[in-house]
Amino acid sequence: MRRPFDPTLYLVTDTALSAPRPVADVVRAAVAGGVTTVQVRDKTASRRELLELTRAVQAALADRPDVALWVNDALDVALLAGADGVHVGQDDLPPAEVRALLGPGRLLGFSVSSVAELDVARALPAGTVDLVGIGPVWTTPTKPDAGGALGPDGVRALAAAARAAGCSTVAIGGIDAARAAEVAATGVDGVCVVSALCTAPDPAAAARRLRAAIEGVRV
Repeated sequence: MRRPFDPTLYLVTDTALSAPRPVADVVRAAVAGGVTTVQVRDKTASRRELLELTRAVQAALADRPDVALWVNDALDVALLAGADGVHVGQDDLPPAEVRALLGPGRLLGFSVSSVAELDVARALPAGTVDLVGIGPVWTTPTKPDAGGALGPDGVRALAAAARAAGCSTVAIGGIDAARAAEVAATGVDGVCVVSALCTAPDPAAAARRLRAAIEGVRV
C-alpha cells in the first residue's frame, strides 16, 4: 500500500545553496519549522554522492516518519536508499516505466509546465502518478532550463486539470514567503521551494513563515 504524504510545504534540496551547511542540517531545521515533504536534488552529484546525500537526509528525518522523502530523477538511488518515492521530469525516464520498477508501494512525482505535458500523465493508468509538480510559476535561477513562467493563472488551470485526474499538485518556481499565499490560492495542494529555504540563515524560521502564509489561505 502506498504511503500517504502531505505536500503542503515541499522542500527541494540544493547542495550549493545550502553550503557551507550540510544539506541534512538545512533539512532538519526546515522540517522543524513546518516542511512536510522533502526531495533530494543535486544535478552535479555522481550517483554515489547522491546516494550518500539521500542517506544523510534520511538520517536527519529518522524521527519524522510523517515526512515523505523523494529523490529527484535517480530511480536507482531511490530504490537503493529505500526512499518513499522518486520525482521525474519531462526528459527523464517515462513515468509508466518508472512505476513498473518502483512497484505499487512507492510514490511517483512528475513535472509539467503545459497542458500537453499534463496530458502525458492523464493518459497513464490511474494511480501511476501520485503528484504533479507544476511550474515554473515565476522564473527562477535555481532551474534556468525550466520553461516560461506560467504565472498564478496558468498554475490554477493546470492544477484543476490535474486534480480532476486524481493527482495531488504542488507549484514551484520563484516562490518565497511573500508569494506563497498567492500560489496557495491557485488551488494547488502544496507549495514547493528551493532557495527560499536553502539560502535562509534560519531555515526553521523561514519554513514557519511559509507555512503561515499557506495556512492563512486555507482558513
